[in-house]
Amino acid sequence: MTPFLRSLPGTTALVLDSPHSGTDYPDDFAYACALPTLRCAEDTHVEKLYDFAPALGASWVEAFFPRSYLDANRDTTEIDVSLFDEAWPDPVSTDAKVMSKVRLGKGLVWRTTDDGVPIYQRKLSVAEVQARIARCWEPYHAAVAQAIDSAHQRHGYSIHLNCHSMPAIASSHATEFPGDAHADFVVGNRDGSTSSEPLARLVCEHLQGLGYSVSYNHPYKGVELVRRYGEPLQQRHSIQLEVNRKLYMDEQTLDMHEGAVPLKASLQSLVQLLLQTDPRKL
Repeated sequence: MTPFLRSLPGTTALVLDSPHSGTDYPDDFAYACALPTLRCAEDTHVEKLYDFAPALGASWVEAFFPRSYLDANRDTTEIDVSLFDEAWPDPVSTDAKVMSKVRLGKGLVWRTTDDGVPIYQRKLSVAEVQARIARCWEPYHAAVAQAIDSAHQRHGYSIHLNCHSMPAIASSHATEFPGDAHADFVVGNRDGSTSSEPLARLVCEHLQGLGYSVSYNHPYKGVELVRRYGEPLQQRHSIQLEVNRKLYMDEQTLDMHEGAVPLKASLQSLVQLLLQTDPRKL
């Protein structure tokens, strides 16, 4: 098993992954900003919020590397060429919307934190970023793809829940809506392109029924992991789920607080609902 991720096989049609909760900072990162500043990029404790899932038969994939080192929820073409001391030899996206995130410093390899603080005081080499892709991005995506393929083969359909957290207030360089106060949950399926609408509505309505505020496809629609693996016409459903960090942690100290207990119970009820749901019958 690669030391950069954990992949636990399941027996059900449900696959969960957490690409941004990693806290193992590799020695070759050589970042220049303060570590507490950099750690604000993490989806801190998301892996703990869902630690019940493997015992219920769901597949689980989790990144150990931090998203600021390499963001597994970005395509390998989402490259900020200004980071390098030489020409980047591989393809670079020409999609204007995709590259708007890169210009904010949030490409495959981050240039700045969510608050616009520069991460490096050096230029990166092509070789070191290519090595990050080989060590982190490729194994992570292979693990998610394998888990979804296996779930689909077992059951004729798969449900992929891409698990994230978000700050209570959008940071200046995090989204196109800086300063927005986030809902308790944001459910994203790229405007209905990565999961069926009935399945997404089921998730929204379940969370609303538990008393949470829920936003649908705003300000987070879902990014590379749901885009790449969500094919609802093939009964491969992918949904990105963002949970507001204020519900379970102190955003300054990064410590979990007492709210984590009821939140975890709510997430378990959602997972149990999805385990009982055949999207072909919705």
